[in-house]
Amino acid sequence: MTFTVAIVGRPNVGKSTLFNRLTGKRAAIVDARPGITRDRREGEGNIGPLTFRVVDTAGLEEADPGTIAHRMRMQTDQALADADVLLFVVDARVGVTPDDQRFAAELRRIGCPVIVVANKAEARVADAGFYDSFSLGLGDPVPVSAEHGNGMGELYETLLPLAEAAEVSEKIKDGSPLRLAIIGRPNVGKSTLVNHLLKEDRMITGPEPGLTRDSIAASWTYEGQRIELIDTAGMRRRARVHERVEQLSVAGSLSSIQFANVVVVMFEADQAFDRQDLNLVDLVEREGRGIVVAINKWDLVEDQAEARREFELRLGELLPQVRGVPLVTFSALKGQGTQRLMPAVVSAYERWNKRISTADLNRWLEDVLATHPPPIVRGGRVKLRYVTQIKTRPPSFTAFGTRVTDLPEAYKRYMVNRLRADFDLPGVPLRLRFKAPKNPYAKKKKKS
Repeated sequence: MTFTVAIVGRPNVGKSTLFNRLTGKRAAIVDARPGITRDRREGEGNIGPLTFRVVDTAGLEEADPGTIAHRMRMQTDQALADADVLLFVVDARVGVTPDDQRFAAELRRIGCPVIVVANKAEARVADAGFYDSFSLGLGDPVPVSAEHGNGMGELYETLLPLAEAAEVSEKIKDGSPLRLAIIGRPNVGKSTLVNHLLKEDRMITGPEPGLTRDSIAASWTYEGQRIELIDTAGMRRRARVHERVEQLSVAGSLSSIQFANVVVVMFEADQAFDRQDLNLVDLVEREGRGIVVAINKWDLVEDQAEARREFELRLGELLPQVRGVPLVTFSALKGQGTQRLMPAVVSAYERWNKRISTADLNRWLEDVLATHPPPIVRGGRVKLRYVTQIKTRPPSFTAFGTRVTDLPEAYKRYMVNRLRADFDLPGVPLRLRFKAPKNPYAKKKKKS
């Protein structure tokens, strides 16, 4: 994969030592004097099974045009532009300096994911500097010792979701197939819809429920995007499933949901929003897939405008966890309105893969806190300091602060709804967790 990691920071914080540690070679000259590294140095880095392209830089320094330092800075800027992730190295022994603060503000504006690496953290004297690095507002810092190899496991865990997101982005650019599963109760018209989209009688259809017993995949292309279209067996309430064959069919449908990118949940116009329909949408949301709600047999509805308004209202009331989910109405048998389905699917897929820069998220957090501060709980106010996106598919975020365990559920829902509204993420399953920084001064339990 073409996942690129650039190591940046002020001079003499251990960038080249970290580069050597990641590449497993003494490729970069290491010396106590600052400014030894002048050019970009590239190599193949790895932490366990994770392999990536790593770039060592000269550092983040302001300099006058025409000087060597300015030319070194231009090389660093090019590395920043090419990187998927930035490792911002600070010296935990020294703590956060004004230069670190200034460079952190600069990195926020770039919009590239940033991991703060608190280097030289092997000694207890570095605890205060590590804790100080939370103030940079770039997420949870990773304590490491590049010289001794400490903290590489935690760095791996922090890099992995970002590497996966970069790989997903690369696959999208390369035209990898969008895995689209169509699910619903028996006889809602799933196979009829698949046949209409493929423009061939690929699936057996008929008025008898339960004709489809396996999850059947078919390749298809929509406006240049390769689609792997998966027709699934109808899913009834568990209490009504008795036959072994139907149990296996439902298991296959559940597996299709787990491996899909986007799931179309089909309802019937005259039976929409019964308990099983709601359970299916809730299942897809828990799996974190992109969602489109489709109502079939729309040609049988007399007052379509009024029916749609009622469906949209009920959708918002009954499924608040996917507020704003796309609602598409059509007749799969007659082909009326089906042209609206795939634009909704592609839009859901793009939102499902959406990444938001840390800078934008923290500007958003400032506005959220100013508009509606967290409540006072047990005599103290919860303090949220910064937020970052940790992965896509679905978009997942971590907010850091103090006393986050006291944050009421209502306020968490408020933040999720604001995320949806402010970053155009309607209908996408969102994951927002809250984390308090570890206190390095807390007494550790003695091993018995």
